[in-house]
Amino acid sequence: MVSIVSTSARLFASSLFAGSLLISAASAQQPQPIRIRGAIEAVDGAVLTIKTRDGDERKVKMTDNVTVTGIAKAALSDVRQGNYIGVTGMPQADGTQKAIAIHIFPEAMRGTGEGSRPWDLRPNSSMTNATVDQKVQATDGQTLTVKYKDGEKKVTVSPDTPIVTFVPGNKDELKPGAKIIIIGATRKDDGTFETARVNVGLDGLTPPM
Repeated sequence: MVSIVSTSARLFASSLFAGSLLISAASAQQPQPIRIRGAIEAVDGAVLTIKTRDGDERKVKMTDNVTVTGIAKAALSDVRQGNYIGVTGMPQADGTQKAIAIHIFPEAMRGTGEGSRPWDLRPNSSMTNATVDQKVQATDGQTLTVKYKDGEKKVTVSPDTPIVTFVPGNKDELKPGAKIIIIGATRKDDGTFETARVNVGLDGLTPPM
């Protein structure tokens, strides 16, 4: 009886291990979202040719239902208590964050990507999407306390920190020279990319994302 139980336990453990391998393999095969930043070089129907900030060229096909969002310049005075914002920040020695960009989300986007995560605008930068809980005047700008579901951060914002807001956009703004950022592109087998959302800087603005 002991031998039978022992054998059954080994078979069960083996099946669990094999199953975990299959799940891991399936997860690894899922396409990973890719961020593409740069300037549009050409537009051919639904295909954008983009010169990235690293100097590479990317061809990105927009889906039929693509959403185009404009990114417009805003001011520090536009950041108010209760706003839902995105803070691109750099860690400071005292545990606070120094904002290198602030993004004011429209109310319809409240809760989008809530939380804090590593970001790739600069080495060691992070992106924190959260609600402004407190805004305090400082000698060299503002200090914000932002709260999200898992915590909070104190953020220093200088007068020269880029601040932008999101507005409805359209495909007419996707033209050569326009600066864009695509957050969730997927790579296709032929080396091109596809996306259902494009963020474009308005009036020559480079999205600080």
